Amino acid sequence: MTATYAAVPGVVETREALAETTLVVDPARIVEACTALRDAHGFNFLSDIAAADYLGWGEDGVAGYVGTADGRDLNLPSTTGLARLPEPKPKRFSVSYHLLRVSDDPARVRAQVWLDDGESVPSVIGVWPAADWFEREAWDLMGIRFDGHPNLARILMDDDWEGHPLRKDYPLGGEPVRFSDED
Repeated sequence: MTATYAAVPGVVETREALAETTLVVDPARIVEACTALRDAHGFNFLSDIAAADYLGWGEDGVAGYVGTADGRDLNLPSTTGLARLPEPKPKRFSVSYHLLRVSDDPARVRAQVWLDDGESVPSVIGVWPAADWFEREAWDLMGIRFDGHPNLARILMDDDWEGHPLRKDYPLGGEPVRFSDED
């Protein structure tokens, strides 16, 4: 299955895990990769763009979990007594583009880019117009900038909100709760 994506431009690594294919793409070439996945491979539906912050991942104090073929029991301690460090990540943030091929031969694939704080990635709105709101959400909550986005503005937080609340280094507490426009 992985060989079918070998010609996708910008792919630096292909991973198969848990019945999913992930194509790790050079951030500068994400538009090329997404265009090829749409046009040459038939992935005609962008279902989501999901950003994750891995600040501190792989450092002491962060333990992995023990999984089995049946999954893991969320009621048990996460390490079940076998503390181990998770595999290090290439950079702080990942942005995953979840793509579906809706046809007689359905399939799904994830294109993923890795970014450090302050790095940006080109917008894929030209490939999938539905990326508009997903990219705005990733900007609003994580601070990931999408170059070429026509309206990269807050979508969930107030316009005057400072910071990006889903970052791991976002300060906890101290935010006043507003129940109305009255102060």
